[in-house]
Amino acid sequence: MTLPRSLLLAAILLAACAAPRVAPAPPPEGEPTVMVHLVAHDWHTGIAIRRADIPAGIWPESRDFPQAEYLEVGWGDREFYQKPDPGLWTTLRAALWPTASVLHVVGFPGPVAGYFRASEVIELALPSDGFERLVRYIHDAHERSGAPAAAPLGPGLYGEGRFYPGRESFHLFRTCNVWTARALRAAGLPIREAITSEGLMSQAREIGKVGNSPKR
Repeated sequence: MTLPRSLLLAAILLAACAAPRVAPAPPPEGEPTVMVHLVAHDWHTGIAIRRADIPAGIWPESRDFPQAEYLEVGWGDREFYQKPDPGLWTTLRAALWPTASVLHVVGFPGPVAGYFRASEVIELALPSDGFERLVRYIHDAHERSGAPAAAPLGPGLYGEGRFYPGRESFHLFRTCNVWTARALRAAGLPIREAITSEGLMSQAREIGKVGNSPKR
């Protein structure tokens, strides 16, 4: 018997939420660490890092926010992400077909949990080389078309935010949360890919420190 498409999609999403827990992998004792923050915005997740920690020569777009203490970056479908009310067709298009992507970067003052009071925030400690790999992952996600830095596509959704063109395509199996999970795994964290924000946050709670949990 063939499952209806809606049931198949539900099964995929439930499987993502049910990803098994992973064991923490702390840096060797005495090794310096860099703190990053995983932020949940309902269905979407982002990564916040201290701007001063970004290694020189990586992620040139971060220099567009000279007054910011922290930068939060998220990734998603280019058309859907930039619309406050995307509508049914834009939602289905983003879910069912490969589409262009975009990065959303927001500069803000700290602390992270204070700025995102309505969102769950989890602190994650990275070794310095893992943090550099994370920033390189973000760097490589931008579509620069040969230019030194990508030009913003327009203002962001909140605060001092801007959208930038992304290099990879967005589709059902490469969602914003999959992108975030891959970024954290590139940094060396034992994170499995998760289509939903809860599938990702449930893993991060096991290896990090919950700094803000207003909805739990």
